[in-house]
Amino acid sequence: MKRWWLVPIAIGVAGVLIVAALAFSVLRVLSEREAEPSVPSGPRAGAAEVAPSAAPSPSTGGIASRVDPEWVARVADEAGIPQRALAAYAGAALALAAESAGCGVGWNTLAGIGYVESLHGTIHGSSIDADGVARPGILGIPLDGSPLSDGSPTTQVPDTDGGALDGDATWDRAVGPMQFIPSTWEIYGRDGNGDGVADPHQIDDAALAAATYLCAAGGDLRVPQNWIAAVAAYNADVAYNNRVAAAADGYALAG
Repeated sequence: MKRWWLVPIAIGVAGVLIVAALAFSVLRVLSEREAEPSVPSGPRAGAAEVAPSAAPSPSTGGIASRVDPEWVARVADEAGIPQRALAAYAGAALALAAESAGCGVGWNTLAGIGYVESLHGTIHGSSIDADGVARPGILGIPLDGSPLSDGSPTTQVPDTDGGALDGDATWDRAVGPMQFIPSTWEIYGRDGNGDGVADPHQIDDAALAAATYLCAAGGDLRVPQNWIAAVAAYNADVAYNNRVAAAADGYALAG
């Protein structure tokens, strides 16, 4: 006797097996993708470097005076960046455009680094005062090679400045809102506010130094690979590079 009632059961079982096979295939592909090494993505094409709006009649003061205050107020509100920090990022971009037209560093890249490094000078309860100084001062961990809380390694950087900038005479620490280590600040530190002193805790100085460093490391930052190389010189971690790129992209939409 033919058992026709077995046919729908067989079809049902076959369907379940097919669905299970497809699910396994998808999971395997996802697993393989997760196993692939990540690479820096860089900012989106066309949004890598954004020019700020210059002040109609900039004074001869610090770099922040180069920037249109109405632009600062509007973009700061849209981007969620403190106005004093944004004026420094934009002023540094304008200053480098005048010094080195071939670099093209954008205020949004500087803002991306400022966000990742110190939340624009607001990390750990700090804030940037009207004079542009982050108070209390922002200091990184001792660079003694100890792993971070997530297990990622740190580089050993023995003291290079006798603790003059970071207060640590044993190990160097990153300093200020843009987190420069003393040895790098010694080379690239700038006086951005025109007071005659290069201070890594002062946002104009720090932003101008960061712009100078990025341009020296990457050349024309409007070229995506150069941008990636420049940010990697600031911090070689791939996740760091991608976080800066994501922040820079977001800020570009506000500018």
